[in-house]
Amino acid sequence: MRHVELDTSSSLIVGLVAGAGGLSAAVDFYCRRVPNALTFGIAMIGVGLAFTRATDVGVGGAFFGMAVGLVLMLPGFLIGATGGGDVKLFAALGTLLGPMRIGMAFLYAALVGAALALAIAWRRKRLATTIERAIALVGADGATLREIERPIHNNRFAYAPAIALGALAAALGN
Repeated sequence: MRHVELDTSSSLIVGLVAGAGGLSAAVDFYCRRVPNALTFGIAMIGVGLAFTRATDVGVGGAFFGMAVGLVLMLPGFLIGATGGGDVKLFAALGTLLGPMRIGMAFLYAALVGAALALAIAWRRKRLATTIERAIALVGADGATLREIERPIHNNRFAYAPAIALGALAAALGN
């Protein structure tokens, strides 16, 4: 097993991402939403750290990371696949991670989210239907989009845990 030594800046980011992500995941899991106060607080911490140069993410990097996080998550929100709190959480974490690591976090979160979706579908005994609908979504037309926006069945789940794990993986991957 390889031992990775983190510098103080990286350790601070990993700790903050783990704490903020874990808290957001717990709140989303139990309340089914990520409050604005939480996402705003995370963003303020990220920007504050950038201003004080406590991390390797500068002020420009914090704001650009926020913008990249917003742009990456916004399409999912626009088609009804994620909630607004998820978008704001991801953008807020972008202030801590910066633009490159938030891009990696998006990929990791998508993988974790897919695994969670399959596990939840299996638990709800809807795995075959979920896979069929996912395949149909790839060739999405207007009817599929309407089904996402107004689902007949309970196919929603808290996505903040996937975001938290994806962001943590990106933070650890320095």
